[in-house]
Amino acid sequence: MSEQTLPAGTIAWMDLTVPDAPAVRDFYRDVVGFDIAPVAMGSYEDYCLNLAGTEQAVAGVCHARGVNANLPPVWLPYFVVTDLDESLRRCAAGGGSVLAGPRGMGKSRYAVVRDPAGACCALFQPVE
Repeated sequence: MSEQTLPAGTIAWMDLTVPDAPAVRDFYRDVVGFDIAPVAMGSYEDYCLNLAGTEQAVAGVCHARGVNANLPPVWLPYFVVTDLDESLRRCAAGGGSVLAGPRGMGKSRYAVVRDPAGACCALFQPVE
């Protein structure tokens, strides 16, 4: 995920967290044509999906382990916000809930939230 300043509302990244990451990684490699780049996570690897023939990562496939254990198996967009704490306050005030975080990602921060209808997304405050 890019650590550059992006306008609020931009989709900065997409993740898919699933119990069997290698099978799903291979599905998207075969169906869409992504190249796969492993990401070391200690005792296992998650994966970046790169545009074919490049090192440009456009999405990730993650194991439902550790901090990701309770995330739903759906594509999760990371929406850029200018103030994560204020966005989380507004989320709760608007009937949403925080599922995970806030957490650091490099110098950036993010949290996974559920909206009042039950849909999930991540709110991402990049480094300025």
